Amino acid sequence: MNDPAALVCDFVNTYDVESGTDAVPSPAALAAWLAGRGLAAPSDTATGDDLALAVALRETLREALRRNHGARTTDALDGPGGPGGPHGSGGPDGPVGDGTAAGGRPGPPSRVFAGLPLRVALTAGGPALEPVSEGVPAGLARIAAAVMAAHAAGMWPRLKVCTESTCQWAFVDSSKNRSRSWCSMRVCGNRTKTRAYRARRQAETGSRHLRAGFPDTV
Repeated sequence: MNDPAALVCDFVNTYDVESGTDAVPSPAALAAWLAGRGLAAPSDTATGDDLALAVALRETLREALRRNHGARTTDALDGPGGPGGPHGSGGPDGPVGDGTAAGGRPGPPSRVFAGLPLRVALTAGGPALEPVSEGVPAGLARIAAAVMAAHAAGMWPRLKVCTESTCQWAFVDSSKNRSRSWCSMRVCGNRTKTRAYRARRQAETGSRHLRAGFPDTV
């Protein structure tokens, strides 16, 4: 996959929040997913540690894309939650060995990306980041390199996850002013608006009942 922004979204979407399904539930599935996108060789095999690192990378990126909604999108890479800065959800528990914090939350991006070392290479197409390692870890490092390639192309602020909490599907915001909130206005946008409408109606009904129980006196 030549489009780094599309690769980042594709990787984040290996876990479907709405259905609870994971496209890389095992080391073998991870190796196959990477090989299918030219990020690893078909003969490469993954370990349990590789899978844990992949999950940590995926959820770190999901959190970073979630933070790309709002005014601080230009700071997403280097600020809290971005690949280059401290991660807000790490919490006081701190990270554990596989890059995730206690309780299954993604650990600090610095810990996750430290397991995916890259080096600068002068290629025919210009300077590029290439993996230091080989095999499946190299495939995951190429995803990390795609993050920086998307940032260099000015696409990073457009990478987001759907704000509908039951969805969180990663997408590229192609709107002119980068204001898109949902992966689909027809589905998730309407779902969110319907929920908000029902909440307002319930609040209004409750308020009317409260006033009916305490009539005004003079």
